[in-house]
Amino acid sequence: MDTFKKVLKIVGIIAAIAGLAAGIYFLISKVLAKKKEADDEENYVTCSCLDDEPAEAAQ
Repeated sequence: MDTFKKVLKIVGIIAAIAGLAAGIYFLISKVLAKKKEADDEENYVTCSCLDDEPAEAAQ
């Protein structure tokens, strides 16, 4: 019975470490996704500059 408790304790520790790693992974991926969205908004350039060109140059 003592060996069974040790095995369960080790399995519990491994499960806790795996859960912690998964939590950190999802947190980091969420933060990076928000940062990428912010970068995309900063670098957005409209195409209205094409309206100022003469029609002959566009052809």
